[in-house]
Amino acid sequence: MPAGDDHGVWARMTEVWTIERHLEAGSDHGCALFQRFVDIVAACGEYTTSVAKTTITFKGPRRGFAGARPSGDRLVGYFDVTYRVEDPRVSRATPYQKDLFVHHFRVSSLEQMDEAFAGWIADAYDQVGSGNR
Repeated sequence: MPAGDDHGVWARMTEVWTIERHLEAGSDHGCALFQRFVDIVAACGEYTTSVAKTTITFKGPRRGFAGARPSGDRLVGYFDVTYRVEDPRVSRATPYQKDLFVHHFRVSSLEQMDEAFAGWIADAYDQVGSGNR
């Protein structure tokens, strides 16, 4: 470690993020929301995860298509689709490419993760995760 470096900064740079560590940041309710999100993703097909400090990314056969993490009693995350979703659960939708929008969402109840929500995740899996756009 170079002279003058703060050990605390060095330790934070080498921290490993895991799904379990993200779950610790959520309440039991927040973790239940995350589990429902995992169930929705699993219904789409095979996936892998990539964990970073900011989110848990879900990747389909071709690339990442959505991400989420519990935050207290809520679930925050994103999904990528080729159309813009206008819905109170979506806090913002940002063009990522000319034909792809990143949608940031917040949900606080299992009821908010309804058929429409599951449909957006399924579209994200198909269009982006599987590369069918």
